[in-house]
Amino acid sequence: MVPDQQAAIDFYCGLFGWQGEIGPAETGGYSVCTLKGKPVAGIMRAMNPDGTVPDPLPPTVWTTYLSTDSIDSTVKSVTHAHGTVMVGPTDVMELGRMAVISDPGGAVVGLWEPRTFDGAGIVNEHGALIWNELTTGDLAAAAAFYSAILPVTTARSEMPGAEDYIEFKVDDRAVAGMMDVRNLPPGVPPHWQPYFHADDVDELQAAAVRAGGSVLAPAFDMAAGRMAVLADPQGGAFSVITASMPDSPG
Repeated sequence: MVPDQQAAIDFYCGLFGWQGEIGPAETGGYSVCTLKGKPVAGIMRAMNPDGTVPDPLPPTVWTTYLSTDSIDSTVKSVTHAHGTVMVGPTDVMELGRMAVISDPGGAVVGLWEPRTFDGAGIVNEHGALIWNELTTGDLAAAAAFYSAILPVTTARSEMPGAEDYIEFKVDDRAVAGMMDVRNLPPGVPPHWQPYFHADDVDELQAAAVRAGGSVLAPAFDMAAGRMAVLADPQGGAFSVITASMPDSPG
């Protein structure tokens, strides 16, 4: 969600090789960006439900969406588990139903009940989603919350050098991660963040800077591969990684 939708489309299409354009009026101009003809991400203009420009403008952010078989049931569980429903269940034409919630720690995340649209059509390839990560101030509380609202379990990572990292699992398959916000600079709030796979993190970092983006954490080696944390010209943060195991789940 960004103030200048076209500028964001231009930035990410140039960086990742996506294709995208501002959508029709009946969808609020929502842009579904594609790679190799398959959907990889969405970009929309920041606006109120009535189409007016918010004042003040919300921060530019990427929103992670978690899939659910029943959005109504999940949203009820959110309230019982002491989360907050920010946008209640809403039909998105015939595509599916969505909601936006925040967990007890304050991290915002979307929910999606698919109908004709399942979500990302490509993962784990250059320019496509490879991982989603929650940063929170209370790992135990977050683990309890998400396990209460969705069929996920949590476990400490078995990857050497990442013993303090927590993985979310579905049917014993890691699908997302969680880390302590105290590992980041002071003032960073709890949040979800997407990781996009890059064939060459250093090259992509340089390309982002040339396109007006900024570097929040320069390319570095870590347990799962080589990664960097970047921001687009409007301030939206995202991570890129050359994964040591590129078949990791998206």
